[in-house]
Amino acid sequence: MSDSMIEAGVATDRAERLTRTIRDQTFPNLKPRDSATLILIDRAHAIPKVLLGRRHLRHRFMPGKFVFPGGRVESADRQMAVMAPLHRHHTVRLMQRVRRPSEAKAAGFALAAVRETYEETGLMLGMRADAPVRTPPGAWEAFAKAGVMPDLSAVHFIARAITPPKRPLRFDSRFFAADISAVAHRVEGMVGPDAEFVELVWLPINEARSLDMPGITAVVLEELTDRIAAGMGPDHPVPLYRMLYKRFVRELL
Repeated sequence: MSDSMIEAGVATDRAERLTRTIRDQTFPNLKPRDSATLILIDRAHAIPKVLLGRRHLRHRFMPGKFVFPGGRVESADRQMAVMAPLHRHHTVRLMQRVRRPSEAKAAGFALAAVRETYEETGLMLGMRADAPVRTPPGAWEAFAKAGVMPDLSAVHFIARAITPPKRPLRFDSRFFAADISAVAHRVEGMVGPDAEFVELVWLPINEARSLDMPGITAVVLEELTDRIAAGMGPDHPVPLYRMLYKRFVRELL
């Protein structure tokens, strides 16, 4: 069997599994909100480990599920300075199928993932800055206080997924990955019984899928496994999962 036939079979299998997870689609149709997610990887072991958090049961969206840190993209994310930019290949793919694409918008997606990771886990990705860090108001001010500037050269764009129409909440989500070595600072007390994540777990990537997680989270873990096996090169294709004629399809950006 050729590599192209194997790839086609993998794409169909993953898309079909997502189709089977579809639930009630009787809500008013909403425009998807841009969101970003970050997967931290620890490759110090024979089988890489990934970081997941369990969402609080009070949350309206995916209560009690294990997910990667992430959330909505905010306008301030585009205004945050970086130590180093995204690799050009990632920037180009992030600008595909986007209204009014720009390099600033592409960087904003990745920066949103970095910010959300800090807000939900206390982990700051970046590098120590020699000079004072200037930030937009809000959560980014914590980076200035810690003297950390984001380093997007350590961040990889690995997948994109759009929530099906007529769901109560819809997101156009970009999934990123970074090695744990990219963490420059940690703030304690961000996880607990009254926080968005009630616990964090590091699990081997082949065991993580046994957790109670959304279908897209499990599928993205498989995409990450493929990318790690291929060496995490920036030229690796990035899959886009979206619904077409009531079925999920997997397309490559």
